[in-house]
Amino acid sequence: MSVIVTVKVPGDTGVFTKSLEDRAEEYRKIAESAKEHGALHHRFGVGNGYILIDDEWESAQEFESFFSDPQLRDFMGTVGADLTAAPQITVGERIDSPDSF
Repeated sequence: MSVIVTVKVPGDTGVFTKSLEDRAEEYRKIAESAKEHGALHHRFGVGNGYILIDDEWESAQEFESFFSDPQLRDFMGTVGADLTAAPQITVGERIDSPDSF
């Protein structure tokens, strides 16, 4: 069964949201790589001083392997993530429910 992964990263949301447009092609390449490594779904959110990552992966191990890539971490640092603080990562087994949509 797949896993749901949420990641909360402190950072500059203005820099981050601007990068989504300015560096769109880099995001597309990362998305393709993530799919090749087991990512099933992905989206972002922002809050007051943080960036949220909401993903579904085939397994927690595949997510951990992908997310620990130093090149990905370097990229995150250039698009507003504050890498001096550890991201908050939550992983749970995906389950079906009658109210899913």
